[in-house]
Amino acid sequence: MSEQARRRPPRPHRRPQKDPVRILAFEALRAVDERDAYANLVLPPLLKRAREKEGPDKFDGRDAALATELVYGTLRRQGTYDAVIAACVDRPLREVDPPVLDVLSLGAHQLLGTRIPTHAAVSASVELARVVLGDGRAKFVNAVLRKIAQRDLDSWLEQVAPPYEEDAEDHLAVMHSHPRWVVSALWDALGGGRAGIEDLLEADNERPEVTLVARPGRATPAELLDVLGEESGLPGRWSPYAVRMAEGGEPGALAPVQEGRAGVQDEGSQLVAIALADAPLEGPDARWLDGCAGPGGKAALLGALAAERGAALLASEKQPHRARLVERALAGNPGPYQVIAADGTRPPWRSGTFDRVLMDVPCSGLGALRRRPEARWRRRPEDLEGFAPLQRGLLTEALAAVRVGGVVGYATCSPHLAETRAVVDDVLKKTGGAELIDARPMFPGVPALGDGPDVQLWPHLHGTDAMYLALLRRTA
Repeated sequence: MSEQARRRPPRPHRRPQKDPVRILAFEALRAVDERDAYANLVLPPLLKRAREKEGPDKFDGRDAALATELVYGTLRRQGTYDAVIAACVDRPLREVDPPVLDVLSLGAHQLLGTRIPTHAAVSASVELARVVLGDGRAKFVNAVLRKIAQRDLDSWLEQVAPPYEEDAEDHLAVMHSHPRWVVSALWDALGGGRAGIEDLLEADNERPEVTLVARPGRATPAELLDVLGEESGLPGRWSPYAVRMAEGGEPGALAPVQEGRAGVQDEGSQLVAIALADAPLEGPDARWLDGCAGPGGKAALLGALAAERGAALLASEKQPHRARLVERALAGNPGPYQVIAADGTRPPWRSGTFDRVLMDVPCSGLGALRRRPEARWRRRPEDLEGFAPLQRGLLTEALAAVRVGGVVGYATCSPHLAETRAVVDDVLKKTGGAELIDARPMFPGVPALGDGPDVQLWPHLHGTDAMYLALLRRTA
């Protein structure tokens, strides 16, 4: 070492710069990973805390939007980013500490999935690593992100995705960031060739619009459009009660939502409730049941529709805390209703009690991957085996609960054939005394509904969650 180098004073230690946006995004990803939390439940309190801590001058609406994009974008593209990161490290990803991998994934999304300049994406990610991981591991993050920054997303995909001709499902899994088994299941349910499945997988990676429902008798779409204004509000595509928030925003800040006269509800969920209410019925139409009512969105719409006809709704939910959410959603309903905490597979009501029954059963949630992107990485094929007995039990009891001539709607937020047609076919064979009726006429104006008699909605075809509905009439 030269004399001059020995005399040079050591470089002063620089404290890492704390970026509240990226720290918030990192905390959200850690909650999703460590606690199996859902981003849509974790983000709002984190955003509120950041606004209170930093103040509106240092954490405004643009900061909240960036934090939201970083979290959801990273979760949606996690599979693709894992493949890219794996090509840039000298060890299996399972040997990379999860917090380090979260920082790398956030950095990869900024480099490959946003318009943030390369130098800013790398430097901001390294600063985040210094804050949450320490200087030592920040050097590792810096080295990996600089390798990632050498290519754009298309170039990386050419390198890390196997050719379609060699392994179509694995190719699509890497290209569109879905587990291979999910790609296979969605392709089976959708049918058709490559174009359709690619459109569906790509739609799963797009941020969905926020859709409101004007609850009949309490609010109108025109009122919601007036509250939102011409630039922010658009009519729904299919539901007569839907309004889309074109500019995004916070729906909870709207007066009709605060008052319970309107709510946030995907248009596919609205269509399922409307279809059950519109299904042809002979005889009385006074007693309706929502047998899996939590958290209450469909129950609130059904209750409003029932009230218009002088019918009463019983909303049943097994979990008491979810039953309380149903009570909150139905509060102020103009017609008679009751909310109870009860197990739909061992119901307290007598057979043949109801005229209409909705059974929106617990499922894998593969139809809502736009809204809950982390579910695609959390679910496993064996999870469907756990849902199967519950789904069949609930549909069996729903058919017992309805009177002869009454109608049951079996609904899931999953297009997986094991959760849709397989359940309906099995229950019909075992129970007898019921028949499928064509649900398609209850979706007026909605295209691409298939051959029936059941209906499967799709994100890429209808702009909705992938809701499924089969309508069954009890015949004996």
